[in-house]
Amino acid sequence: QVQLVESGGGLVQPGGSLTLSCAASGFTFSSEAMTWARQAPGKGVEWISTINEAGTGSTYSGSVKGRFSISRDNAKNTVSLQMNSLKPEDTAVYYCVQGWSPRGTRGQGTQVTVSS
Repeated sequence: QVQLVESGGGLVQPGGSLTLSCAASGFTFSSEAMTWARQAPGKGVEWISTINEAGTGSTYSGSVKGRFSISRDNAKNTVSLQMNSLKPEDTAVYYCVQGWSPRGTRGQGTQVTVSS
């Protein structure tokens, strides 16, 4: 079955950086777009970024564009999210999601807290 395991979350000061990783298994990874989404306390799931199957194209939400960068390694079945210039409003549980939609199959999430 599909398994997505996120890692790399933690506590970081405003302006800091983190890199999230997601290890995927149970499906043909190179045939699927991959998405990162997040959910802040008391809010709905927010789409952040999607990368296409080959890793040659990506899109970002306006709230993270220019600060976050998505990438993938199809040889290792991993997708990553480099997060720079983090803000307190980036605090959320971050999810790796199979496919283009943030409502697809996702992992258990990793907590990112941005606070001084």
